[in-house]
Amino acid sequence: MRRLIRKHALKNALEFGKANSKAVLGKVLAEKPELRDRVRELLPLVEQVVAEVNALGREEIEREISGYSFEVKRERRRELPELPGAEGGVVMRFAPNPSGPLHLGHARAAVLNDAYVKRYSGTLILRLEDTDPARVYPPAYEMIQEDLHWLGVHIHRVVVQSSRLEIYYRHARELIERGHAYVCECTGEEFQRLKLAEQECEHRGKSVEENLADFERMFTEFKEGEAVVRLKTGVELSDPAMRDFPIMRISEAKHPRVSARVYPLMNFAVAIDDHLLGITHVLRGKDHIVNTRKQAFVYRFFGWPMPEFIHYGRLKIEGVALSTSRIKEGIEAGKYSGWDDAALGTLRALARRGFRSEAVRRAMLEVGIKQSDISFSWKNLFAYNRELVEPIANRYFFVASPVEVVIEHMPEFSREVRLHPSYPERGSRRLVVKPEAGVGRIFIAEGDYAKLRQGEFVRLMEGFNVVIQEKRRHWMRARFHSLELEEAKRRRARLIHWVPAPHAVPVTVVKPEGRDTGYGEPALGEVEPGDMVQFERYGFARIDEAGERIIAYYAHP
Repeated sequence: MRRLIRKHALKNALEFGKANSKAVLGKVLAEKPELRDRVRELLPLVEQVVAEVNALGREEIEREISGYSFEVKRERRRELPELPGAEGGVVMRFAPNPSGPLHLGHARAAVLNDAYVKRYSGTLILRLEDTDPARVYPPAYEMIQEDLHWLGVHIHRVVVQSSRLEIYYRHARELIERGHAYVCECTGEEFQRLKLAEQECEHRGKSVEENLADFERMFTEFKEGEAVVRLKTGVELSDPAMRDFPIMRISEAKHPRVSARVYPLMNFAVAIDDHLLGITHVLRGKDHIVNTRKQAFVYRFFGWPMPEFIHYGRLKIEGVALSTSRIKEGIEAGKYSGWDDAALGTLRALARRGFRSEAVRRAMLEVGIKQSDISFSWKNLFAYNRELVEPIANRYFFVASPVEVVIEHMPEFSREVRLHPSYPERGSRRLVVKPEAGVGRIFIAEGDYAKLRQGEFVRLMEGFNVVIQEKRRHWMRARFHSLELEEAKRRRARLIHWVPAPHAVPVTVVKPEGRDTGYGEPALGEVEPGDMVQFERYGFARIDEAGERIIAYYAHP
């Protein structure tokens, strides 16, 4: 039993810098489910073994773990369900509004559409729905395509709705000529009252000629809010939202790409484009069910077959800002540094923090097209990304909110430590303490400082043993004791990381919730922007700026 527990404790410590009793217990029970009735008996033993393992140095853990074997489980990836009616081929679309770059919410639709198109060797159209000039952010036209490229989404054709206005005008006139649409001059409040009372407005009975004339006046005479084109769906329908809803309106906001003042509303433009572009399948959230029903009227009036619509549940994403309009306001107000600020849920922010696109894809494919509403699992995304970056991230020490420790009776100390425990060919970094008059200086993290007590025997990772002599506010005095790791193991000493003081490198770690400042070991002076690193007992981060001062963006534990 002890051997089983120790095996998983060693693996957990190697992966995360320090073993966790609950995590180790979970691994033991996963391998031996028959032990679940003995949890109370097991837990003290697990805690004892974990404490023993946490007193080991990384080299000792690597050496010992080589004597154990681990079952390699094949990952069960959930397959997306088949698309109905896909035998004849698929044409799908990803249709964002260019109000800003893409965020995690967009990634779900983009990845799922891309996955299906690749499965069926189909066509994926990027349609930029920019017919609301007030919401258009000009740089987004290019930013969206850059984000899709990063995400690994292959686009076969790009369509911009503002370049298709004449198509929408032509179809609006056709509906008026067929008697299926009319120009309404009611105010929004007036029509709302009539709609709820199931009464027709006075403009509904105008002749085709009058409506066509009024439609032309929308381009020249009417002002914004004075006239809209409504679809004649019926004022007696059970759902008030379906009753004679508008399909064209006037906007006097300036558009960055076209000079126009009459624009289609979303449900009208989408239905026309989906038909003319030959869209066979539409993936969309359940919140679009009402829009699907509205678009069905357009299809019916034109006599067109509808695509297959698949509605999935809402994906709740917490912890980051997603609204492009609010993000834009925050950037302008100085709240955010840009679209790649660490507090944002944009794909650019994730990339800057060191997330790999494949991790985002896997997380979204795991979410799939479930009809139930779910919360996005950051834990899963972290796990997928950790699997990708762990092999490439060299290890370093970083201490946040550093506290100076003066070590008396300190001999000269120097040790070579591997940059990555699994890849000796990458080389090593050197930890050095050069005392002056027998006194050495190091920094430790404030979090560790808060836990230490006077008289405590402590092991410095990859270093030596000290005994705490005196503890003051933001300062501590210790006495060098010994180099031997075995003694630390016997004493079950607390294991903490540290940084040599004289040549420590200033480091700022940018996190979604704020910044951690502190010092890193001298070897960090060798990193370059874009490198992924793992700060021992802290987490993975991407180097954003390198040199005399390091700025790193935090990814995850």
